[in-house]
Amino acid sequence: MLTFEEARDRVLSAAPRLEHERVALDAALGRVLAEELVASTDRPAFDYSAMDGYVLATGDVPSGEGDFRLRIVGESRTGGVIPARVEPGTACRIFTGAEVPPRGDAVVMQEVVEREGDVGVFRKRPRVGEHIRKAGEDLAAGARALPRGVRLGPAHMALIASLDRSRVTVARRPIVAIVSTGDELRDPGEPDRRGSVVDSNGPALAALVRACGGEPRRLPFARDTLPDVRDALRDALAFADVVLTIGGVSVGDHDVVRPALAEIGVELDFWKVAIKPGKPLVVGHAGARRLLGLPGNPASAMLTFVLFGAPLLRAMQGDAAPVPTMQLARLATTVNHATGRLEFLRATLASDGTGWIATPLGNQASGAVTSFAWADGLILVPADVATLEAGATVRVLRLGDV
Repeated sequence: MLTFEEARDRVLSAAPRLEHERVALDAALGRVLAEELVASTDRPAFDYSAMDGYVLATGDVPSGEGDFRLRIVGESRTGGVIPARVEPGTACRIFTGAEVPPRGDAVVMQEVVEREGDVGVFRKRPRVGEHIRKAGEDLAAGARALPRGVRLGPAHMALIASLDRSRVTVARRPIVAIVSTGDELRDPGEPDRRGSVVDSNGPALAALVRACGGEPRRLPFARDTLPDVRDALRDALAFADVVLTIGGVSVGDHDVVRPALAEIGVELDFWKVAIKPGKPLVVGHAGARRLLGLPGNPASAMLTFVLFGAPLLRAMQGDAAPVPTMQLARLATTVNHATGRLEFLRATLASDGTGWIATPLGNQASGAVTSFAWADGLILVPADVATLEAGATVRVLRLGDV
C-alpha cells in the first residue's frame, strides 16, 4: 500500500490543467485566477484626505507654541471641484476621500479646529503628511495586485474592482460526475423499502465538489452488476473531467467497480492507501479524465475526497495552494491507536487563547455521518504511534480550510 503522502503526490503530479475563460467580476467569486493582475495606474490615483477637517501647508503655520489661526478659503469634497491650490496663509475645508489641493501637505481633523466665521482656530500643530493618503500608497502603477493561482474571495472582488476591471480570466470549472453504486440506495424523501439505505454520500460529495470550485453532476444509481456499473462509468467518462464512484471498490462479491474500469479501458494508477478510514481507494485515468473510486461508507467517502479529491480539483484549476496547511493543536484526551495505518480522527476544535484544543469525537466508525457533520477538523495519528497522551501536540486538518 502507498502511504498517504505518496498517494497524494501521485494524484497531484498527474493532475491535468483546465482551460481558461473570461468571466464577469460578479461571477468570479471562488474561481482560480488564471492571469496576473497589474495596476495600470497608481492606486489611489491622487493624494486624498483620510479625515474630515482642514488641509493646509505646514510651512504656513506660525512659529511658536499654542493655538494658531488661519483663514478658511475654499472646499475640497469627493466628486466636487478641487481648489487650484491652498493659498499661502490659509487652510481649505476638506472631507474624507477628497483630493488634496496643491501646496497642501497636512490635514487637521475637524475635532481640534474651532470656526470663528471664516477663520479657523487650530488647537493642534500638524506634521507633514498627517491624515493624507498618498497616490500609489496602496499600489503603484505597474505593481502586481494579484498573482495567478489565487482562489478569489470577497476581498479580492474589491481589489479587482479598484483596478477598474469588470472581467477576469479564470480556470474553467471542472465537471465532476458522481456515480453512486449499490442496489440498496434511494434518494432522500423517496418511499422507504425493506433493506434500502438513503444516499447521503451523493449530496455530501456534490457539496464538497462545489466548495472546491467544481460543477457536480449526479448520475442515476448504478446497481451492483458489472454491466450496470460499466455503462454508468462509460457515460460519465464521456463528459466529465473527473469521475467519482462511491462504493464497490473493495474485494466483496458485489464490488465490481475495478472490473468495470478494466473493461472500459481505465488505467489504474493505484489501489489502496495506508490510511484509516478509507483504505480501499481507487485512482485511475482515461486520457485526460481522472477517476477516483471512493469507499461506500459515508465517513470514508468524505474523508478520501477531502484528502485526495479536493486537492485534485484545486490543482486542475491551477490553484497555487491545492493542499491546505496543517495546523498544530493540543490533544484534549488520550488516544489509543492500532498501529500500521495513518489514522484521521474526527474532532472538534476550540481555542483556549493560546492555541487550538482538539477533542476526538466519540463515534469514529466509518459509517457514521454524525461525527463528520459535527467535526471541525481531523487529527492525524501517525501510523507507528500506539498512544497519544492528553496534552500532546498533534497535526490537525481543519475542515473549513479544505
